[in-house]
Amino acid sequence: MYSFKTCLEGDIGVIEGRVVAALKGEGFGVMTEIDVQATMKAKLGIEKRPYRILGACNPSLANKAIEAEPDIGLLLPCNVVIRQEEDGSVTVAFMDPVAVLQLVEGPKIAEMAIDVRQRLERVRDAIEAA
Repeated sequence: MYSFKTCLEGDIGVIEGRVVAALKGEGFGVMTEIDVQATMKAKLGIEKRPYRILGACNPSLANKAIEAEPDIGLLLPCNVVIRQEEDGSVTVAFMDPVAVLQLVEGPKIAEMAIDVRQRLERVRDAIEAA
């Protein structure tokens, strides 16, 4: 698997705010936000349920990763998907950096991937507890 997730009840905007706050608590900022719902509507005229992709980055860890492997930027940032399900619940899915960064050889990257995964798991746990 390349991800782990949780399913929550509530307003998607409120949940997104909780996700962003929990990411900040673990040293991540949101570098990019893609509103897939709005893009599909604007570009294809397709109505979709809310679906957002957040590009989360911990600058300190990203810097270390880039120093260890310059091309690792191809695998950054850590994406977080926030999507509304058909039943109204909200799924928050996290890219699993351990799975994704197995593509890169080297013990430094593997150690960082574990650290990042632990941080993202704490984000998941925090939004579940809120």
